[in-house]
Amino acid sequence: MYIKRLQMLNYRNYIALDISFSKNVNVFIGDNAQGKTNILESIYYCAFAKSHRTSKDKELINWNGENTFISLSVSKKRIDKRIDINILKDGKKAIKINKIKVNKIGELFGSFNVVMFSPEDLKIIKDSPGVRRRFIDMELCQLNSRYYYNLVQYNKILNERNIVLKNMKIDKDILDVYDIQLIDYGYNIITDRINYMDKLNYYGKNIHEDITSGKEQIEFKYVSTIKDLKNIKEDFYKILKQNRIKDIDRGVTSVGPHRDDFLVLINNVDTKIYGSQGQQRTAVLTIKFSSLKIIKELTGENPVLLLDDVLSELDFSRKKYILSTIGGLQTIITCTGIDDLTEYLDENSKIFKVKNGEILN
Repeated sequence: MYIKRLQMLNYRNYIALDISFSKNVNVFIGDNAQGKTNILESIYYCAFAKSHRTSKDKELINWNGENTFISLSVSKKRIDKRIDINILKDGKKAIKINKIKVNKIGELFGSFNVVMFSPEDLKIIKDSPGVRRRFIDMELCQLNSRYYYNLVQYNKILNERNIVLKNMKIDKDILDVYDIQLIDYGYNIITDRINYMDKLNYYGKNIHEDITSGKEQIEFKYVSTIKDLKNIKEDFYKILKQNRIKDIDRGVTSVGPHRDDFLVLINNVDTKIYGSQGQQRTAVLTIKFSSLKIIKELTGENPVLLLDDVLSELDFSRKKYILSTIGGLQTIITCTGIDDLTEYLDENSKIFKVKNGEILN
């Protein structure tokens, strides 16, 4: 899988852009705040219909524009895809795949697979459980349409259950109905997340050993509010019953996959609490390169790798690992200088100079 062409109109600081990519390495060079990351963001948006930097779509529209347009042409083994997205200032968006309108976001997932590695990804390790849940949910949504459906249904039932909990006139029969539905969808979500953790461990073990020259062992551990993960439905039901009075008092549902998390352990130590900055960066690097392998395993195709200004933040060994393992992957890199990249580029690579929202020849 690789991107052939990207077109944009009124996207952030770009009035108009039309570029073709190499199947191999593509490098966007320029000073900070020139628009390099905006290119990667637009590509990411075509995979998930959301930005990795903002939750407000209207921020993507150029100040002088009424709407923004992105078109991405992707080559795939079976059927090539063209993804067209039009975003209006009122927040509405229209998505087409091969000129056919997409009615639900879930229909977009999997059309184009991407893995992005940016400095902000340290939040996966350092921030709240919600950030880690969002990471695993996004990864699974692009791999499994069923997962997206279960997640949407679960959140719908969860919101309705919480509304009932906040109502002083509780109908316990209604709560029983919601509990059954919550358990069914929650079971599917937890099961898929655990399977994903297993794959992260499978691929991450060797990747992390390679990066650290065998000095560190990494482990990903799913942490759930459901204690008995071998009997998820039964335990989920039991805990919901036990916590019902507490849930009514607080007006929220206290257990379920919406409260779950995962730990990243290096040499059996929690990296979030005790890991150094270097260890945290290495853990994120392991997660991202494991994701590449998981996508290849489940889809049969390599995703596109986006590296957003991360090389300057890594030491020699981590940088060398990235650059020595991107063969066979279409990789799109943003950076301020090319000195570290020259030995990894060839006649098929492309270099773009970015200045003030324009690509210079």
